[in-house]
Amino acid sequence: MDLPLLIGVLAYEIIVIVGLGLWLQRRHSAAARDEFALAGRDLPVPVVAVTLALTVLGTAHILGVFEMTWMMGAIAVWFSIAHVILLTFVCLGTGVWVRRLGVATVPELLDRAYTLEIRLMVSCVMAGVLFGILTVEAQGIGIIFATLTDWSIQTGAIVGGVLGILYVIFAGMREIGWVNLVNAIVMYAGLIAATVFVGLALPDGGYAAVGESYRLAGEESALSIWGTRDLFMNFALVNVVAVVFSQSVNQMLLQPAMAAKSESTIRKALWIAAPINGMFGVFAVILALAARAQPEFAGLPDAPKIGVTTMLVNYLPPWLGALLLASFLAAILSTFAIIALSIATIFTKDIFQALYAPKASERQLTFMIRLVIIIVASIAIAVASLLPPILAAMIWLFAWLVPVFWILMAGLLWRRNSFVAGLTLLGAWAANFVWSFTSLPLQLGFENPGALNAYVTALVSAVVVILGTIILGGRPGLLRETMSASGEGA
Repeated sequence: MDLPLLIGVLAYEIIVIVGLGLWLQRRHSAAARDEFALAGRDLPVPVVAVTLALTVLGTAHILGVFEMTWMMGAIAVWFSIAHVILLTFVCLGTGVWVRRLGVATVPELLDRAYTLEIRLMVSCVMAGVLFGILTVEAQGIGIIFATLTDWSIQTGAIVGGVLGILYVIFAGMREIGWVNLVNAIVMYAGLIAATVFVGLALPDGGYAAVGESYRLAGEESALSIWGTRDLFMNFALVNVVAVVFSQSVNQMLLQPAMAAKSESTIRKALWIAAPINGMFGVFAVILALAARAQPEFAGLPDAPKIGVTTMLVNYLPPWLGALLLASFLAAILSTFAIIALSIATIFTKDIFQALYAPKASERQLTFMIRLVIIIVASIAIAVASLLPPILAAMIWLFAWLVPVFWILMAGLLWRRNSFVAGLTLLGAWAANFVWSFTSLPLQLGFENPGALNAYVTALVSAVVVILGTIILGGRPGLLRETMSASGEGA
């Protein structure tokens, strides 16, 4: 166990998270409207930008890209490319729209566009998907601690999970946003320095020797972001479809946009959020390729999961190793915290308040959100021990939200028909279930069906929404209707 490194990481996390959290809690009243869940809807550009970037820069982006680069090569960077496209769409589209319409959750928006039944259907499935992602984030936290100690990943997940709860429990969205701003600065300073230090520490010529080792081994495709044709179709393109069609309507990414000071805040945030998120994948791929080329790390048990972080601990000066691993952990904790907050917001706003306590005070709602955060985070930590492959788990989870994208786009911008929306959701979810849990894909000749769930749900959703709306018609889209009434453009 590297005790000084562990102490340094824990000290950084506790000082930043608890210190800022308590300070923000004292400065802002929990009784103010939407204060805990949405920071009073007054977050400035830097905080919104960094929170959007770090919300989708968690375990999948860090340890998942390390893991997939280890197995596939540089084509893993497409996970980051997909998120740059996603952030562009959110900052110029869905994020602006949810802020304009003043909703607190995505299901609430679907209630306004369609019916309460659609709201409840999506609430339940979206919360389930978010919980699945939360377990993956808990796994990532455990991996960071396993690198620093002789603990198991499961034990690390418990310790990290407590930090994840602290990341949000004091001041909610406001705490997440301002802690993120500090962590993003530290993370990028550490990441750039680490990439330089690793290059100097690598044997036989640094990064140039790494590239040569892949070429000599006949693995030149591992150095290309295009990979092989099969990898491009079954990984790169699938990532774009799954990420853009699901995360652009996911509560976890839209909640920071809902908390923005104005629509222009969200648009301006794009120029910070996209580079912060996208460039991280480039550094992650470089480090993973370097670690895989070194025999002492390639031969580790469970090397794809811990090989890169082990290399960083071994190659970097202790102060830089502590700084970098602390910032990695902080980025994962940020995602863990925003997901827990999103699940709690959905439960509180779309189920507790909508069905049982419509006149609940802000203090009661804040208490309920905090309670749900603690419960779902605790369960996620326990489930994290199942340890699925990180990106594979994410792509499968994303596929469940693809039909939400299609009914939301139709309901906002085209025409809205509640029957068609319900049929789209049920049809796509049924197709995803059949594709995931039966032998049908193998009978159809697909050798790697698990990578194609997003294609299946996207195809079913698009066909049902488009044909159903053309045949049955519907009311004008909610955003079109609202903008025409006010004389504005979308």
